[in-house]
Amino acid sequence: MSTTLSASADALTLRGQSEKASMSSPPPVHRARSGAATEWLFAWAARGAALVTLGLLAAIIVFLVVGAWPAISAFGPGFLTSAVWDPVDEKFGGLVMIYGTLATSAIALVIAVPASFGIALFLTELSPNWLKRPLGTAIELLAAIPSIVYGMWGLLVFSPILSRYVQQPMQHWFGDWPVLGTLFSGSPVGIGILSAGIILAIMIIPFIASVMRDVFEVTPALLKESAYGLGSTTWEVVYKVVLPYTKAGVVGGIMLGLGRALGETMAVTFVIGNANQLDSISLFEAANSITSALANEFSETAPGTLHQASLIYLGLVLFFITFVVLALSKLMLARLEKGEGAKS
Repeated sequence: MSTTLSASADALTLRGQSEKASMSSPPPVHRARSGAATEWLFAWAARGAALVTLGLLAAIIVFLVVGAWPAISAFGPGFLTSAVWDPVDEKFGGLVMIYGTLATSAIALVIAVPASFGIALFLTELSPNWLKRPLGTAIELLAAIPSIVYGMWGLLVFSPILSRYVQQPMQHWFGDWPVLGTLFSGSPVGIGILSAGIILAIMIIPFIASVMRDVFEVTPALLKESAYGLGSTTWEVVYKVVLPYTKAGVVGGIMLGLGRALGETMAVTFVIGNANQLDSISLFEAANSITSALANEFSETAPGTLHQASLIYLGLVLFFITFVVLALSKLMLARLEKGEGAKS
């Protein structure tokens, strides 16, 4: 009898504890409502950020088109093929600046991409552990140097070295060659398209190398170890395993560096020569770029003049060049992915 009573008492105690626990815990309906409200706010905040970005982009395009409209109406597409830049007679053409921008950016990519690839490959596959962190930090610190410092260093230190040890010997060796003689003609004074391209390459190497190193490290170790187990060399692992796995990140890093090269102003202004004439296609000749022309002349123009409109037209052209480069990179990635699908 006592056993039955104690069992009943225990059952009542457990029932009371369960009822207290159920009364103290909040109902699940409120928690679900709170989660739904938070999700709704987060979704609208993310959508608002995207809309603000698109709005800013549209506002920039509208500003460029409206500001450049007098020059567009006056010169039309011929602005892109004319090499005349005469503020006195109000005759403007952007060919010299467009050529200088594209030429210096191309030289920078030709130098920076292989160098960045080698740096990233060394840091991820070949470097000893004690050297990875200090070398990686040193590469990243190069990106923190202001562009005006690069420009002053290029003008005062690098240009004399380039003139004496690169430009003069190249003119001596290749001056009589049909094509190279034209490319290396001109005054070997250390400033010009080649000098600006090399300075830009030094500036964008940290960006491309850092992105390549990060994406190389994302590659699963199992894939690389399997390739090494099959007898692959380090180059074969990088070429056949790492690069196909990280091609989107590699292309993104290159586009990041190209965007920096296209939009760089102060460093190019110091070493390109700022000449609005295109006498030849020599890499040693002084030239001009879109950003350098804007930096030098925009503050000296009166608002509403054709000169200012032509400068804004140059900004619109630079925006279009950047858009085309980005679109081509997207198309290249799409073709690569389509090719991989066809192979599989």
